[in-house]
Amino acid sequence: MYKTEKTINYEQMIDQYGLLVKRIAHHLLARLPDSVQLEDLIQSGMIGLFEAAGNYDQSKGASFETYAGIRIRGSMLDEIRKGDWIPRSVHRNSRRISDAIHVIEMREGRDAQDHEIAEELNISIDQYFGLLKDTQGSRLFSFEELVENNNSEHKEPRPELVDGEAPIVGLQNDQMNDQLVEAMKALPEREQIVIALYYEEELNLKEIGAVIGVSESRVSQIHSQATMRLRSKMRDWT
Repeated sequence: MYKTEKTINYEQMIDQYGLLVKRIAHHLLARLPDSVQLEDLIQSGMIGLFEAAGNYDQSKGASFETYAGIRIRGSMLDEIRKGDWIPRSVHRNSRRISDAIHVIEMREGRDAQDHEIAEELNISIDQYFGLLKDTQGSRLFSFEELVENNNSEHKEPRPELVDGEAPIVGLQNDQMNDQLVEAMKALPEREQIVIALYYEEELNLKEIGAVIGVSESRVSQIHSQATMRLRSKMRDWT
């Protein structure tokens, strides 16, 4: 339907898929710092929408909306990545939390609990929750991209691969995705539910809170801690 740029009716695209762009923007914005503006996400999402319209190939099997959603989100993530809005202290604290989780789980042989992580960091539980809030939107590792790659039905080949590199890269990507899936399965049940509702069902934090019976702020904490735990489990790849 949307094969080349010449055939794109931009006004029609905006009318038909503008709400999709806004929905994805709001979904991402819920996890990002105040410095990230909704309008910037929407603008980059529109660029992703138009790129999707120009590159969509119906023969690949995915619906245009599925393909466009992936490209829209990817365009927004590219825009976020370009912005230098994450203080170095956030990166440091992210690593500290991830390392603390790893130490506790290696020592105890089970999931690290909130109070144990706080004790390992030598801070109060309230201070720990504050750190989780600060790290909520940071690019701890390419979790969004890993999720998108796992769900993408339109995977594009990586450019500029030297001879013989493509099979190795493909094997590494498969191994990484397999480890990510296993890491998500190993999360505590409530964290699994939050991750599934957020990424698969695309509920926002408030809606997830209503489902599992906790406040929106608590969902934010659970989501951030799940991300920290995944970062710990995926430390060989990050």
